[in-house]
Amino acid sequence: MMKHLSVSYLLYLALTFMSVACTTTPTGEVSIPDDPTPNLPVNADPIEIDASWSQQAREVLLHALSLTGSPYQFGGHSPETGFDCSGFVRYVYLQATSLTLPHNARAMSHLGKAIPRPELKPGDLVFFDTLKSAFSHVGIYLGNNKFIHAPGSGGNVRVESMQNSYWLKRFNGAQRIEKSDQSR
Repeated sequence: MMKHLSVSYLLYLALTFMSVACTTTPTGEVSIPDDPTPNLPVNADPIEIDASWSQQAREVLLHALSLTGSPYQFGGHSPETGFDCSGFVRYVYLQATSLTLPHNARAMSHLGKAIPRPELKPGDLVFFDTLKSAFSHVGIYLGNNKFIHAPGSGGNVRVESMQNSYWLKRFNGAQRIEKSDQSR
């Protein structure tokens, strides 16, 4: 019970103190306004751990949230080098699940099981068109219409609202990666 409360408290604190508003593209070029969510409070709709979430989802979220604030770096794949969007997701999944995902958003979009937006669960991969090309950006769904990802040049890993009009119109789909899935 204490571990459950500690994990819930950690997630609540991490999400409460994170800023929103970011963007990324695989080329490292920023393609959206500097602050696409100026009216979204930082502590809006905190995410609480649900007992029905799989252990894998809890581990993925804890690892992802622990990297909040890590710098963006095109081609980056570790906290030491910084992250691009796919490098961030790849690193989190490797640390949390021992799965080795590709370092490419489009390639990640072919793994696992396609999930309709209404069925998203924490830990699912969410994909966006940020380069006028489907599946050019990837993040990790947190619940409550929020995801965490590595932003574009000059930014840091942070949480973003999928309700923001920029992300809403660029959402391409989602994939659920289970530990039983074979990485490619």
